[in-house]
Amino acid sequence: MAMEIERKYIVDAGKWHPEDAGLNVVQGYLPASGKTAVRVRIAGENAWLCLKGVNQGPVRSEFEYSIPVSDARQMLDELCVRPFIEKTRHYVSHAGATWEVDVFYGENTGLIIAEIELISEDQEIILPHWIKDEVTYDPRYYNANLVLKPFRLW
Repeated sequence: MAMEIERKYIVDAGKWHPEDAGLNVVQGYLPASGKTAVRVRIAGENAWLCLKGVNQGPVRSEFEYSIPVSDARQMLDELCVRPFIEKTRHYVSHAGATWEVDVFYGENTGLIIAEIELISEDQEIILPHWIKDEVTYDPRYYNANLVLKPFRLW
C-alpha cells in the first residue's frame, strides 16, 4: 500500500525568502466521502490525479497517477469544487532534507506552509530557522479543507 508520512508547518514570512521563482500549482478536489480526498493537480507542464485516505496523525494512504494536462484541465473545469487551491511551490534543501514550501494565493492568500515527507513517523527532523508552528494535526490546513473554508475566512 502506498503511504504518505508528512509533517506540516507554518512558515514565518519575515524569515523565509524564496531562492527561486517556484512552480505554479492549481489543484481542485472532486466531491468524495469523508474517508477519501480526490485531487486533480496541474503543476507546470504536468498533471496528476491523487487519492488520499484519512489522516492518522502524519500518516495516510496516498495513490498518485500522472494524467494528461488536457484531462486535468477538463476535470478542474467540470468536476472539481471551487475555489481551487492556487499556490507557488518552492523546493528548499535543509539539513539533507527537501522541504516543499507553498505560498498560497487566491482565496488562501497570506498562508505559507512548509511540508516535509518522511520515511518513518519517528524520523528526526532538523527544523529550518523560518519554521513557526507545526500544524500537522490541525485539519484546517489540509488543502482539501482549504477549498471548503479558505484561509481568508478564518
